[in-house]
Amino acid sequence: MTAELAAGDRGRSFLDHLPAPVREPRRPALALAAAWLLTFPISIGLAWVVSQVFPGAEQPKFEVSGPLALFLLVVFAPVLETLIMGGVLLVLLRFLSPIYAVIASAAGWGIAHSLGAPTWGLVIWWPFLIFSTLFVTWRQRSLALAFAMPMLAHALHNLPTALMVAYFPHLITQ
Repeated sequence: MTAELAAGDRGRSFLDHLPAPVREPRRPALALAAAWLLTFPISIGLAWVVSQVFPGAEQPKFEVSGPLALFLLVVFAPVLETLIMGGVLLVLLRFLSPIYAVIASAAGWGIAHSLGAPTWGLVIWWPFLIFSTLFVTWRQRSLALAFAMPMLAHALHNLPTALMVAYFPHLITQ
């Protein structure tokens, strides 16, 4: 576990079980690959579980298609949300240990996304737990990397869905 995530925390936390590339600011490409493998497949699994538990629940709606959808979901949203997430995490880290700051950030993003579709937050909290962990981890190297790594991970996470929204909306059940 990185010094930043361990600072102020006693014993082991569930974040200790995340793969080392996500917890250690060493190899950016490996960290991004690990982050994608942790976010996309697991969030798809969570989405399936949520759809089984709440079969009639409202799904997120994307009223755009084509290149604009791709831009909004792969560039605009990751940049804007990472800037907000990072700013909030920098404040949270003044008052909370890194582990609790990461958890609070993920919970906050789950709640924020539930405003768009009530059950969406049950899926979104997980990717934001990983993005927040990346922010805290890479903050040890630099503030620029702290923002860049989760921003890129978020863009990669959104890419498959953005391609479907942009070019294959009929494949998305809404």
